[in-house]
Amino acid sequence: MRFIAMVRATRVSEAGDMPSEKLLTEMGRFNEELIKAGVLLAAEGLHPSAHGARVRYDGEERSVINGPFAETKELIAGFWLLQCVSLEEAVEWLKRAPNPFEGMPCEVEIRRVFEAEEFDDMLAPKLRAQEERMRATIPQRT
Repeated sequence: MRFIAMVRATRVSEAGDMPSEKLLTEMGRFNEELIKAGVLLAAEGLHPSAHGARVRYDGEERSVINGPFAETKELIAGFWLLQCVSLEEAVEWLKRAPNPFEGMPCEVEIRRVFEAEEFDDMLAPKLRAQEERMRATIPQRT
């Protein structure tokens, strides 16, 4: 099972303040542990919402809202994508992670990622084949 662990934004991340060298080193060590355990699929930090946008869907209408966004507690500052056998395993890994904001209160939300086989049995093989084709043709950008 795949899980996404989303680091909730804080005023620090929304201000664009970069992590300290100490925190980057600690995160690097933690991510290496995840890699050695075969758990880490991806891990990234995100730029502040001031550099982002939202696309709002209302029926057939689309509108774009440019950042920054006011509700910091609803924003994501970074994530880990993990391959774990259970939510409990993902929780145990994240309990070992360094605090993403060096002692400031913050939250990491962990959610399971849907897999193609969880959808209707008739549709799942088509979705898996489509996903495999798409992944194989994604160009690597430099």
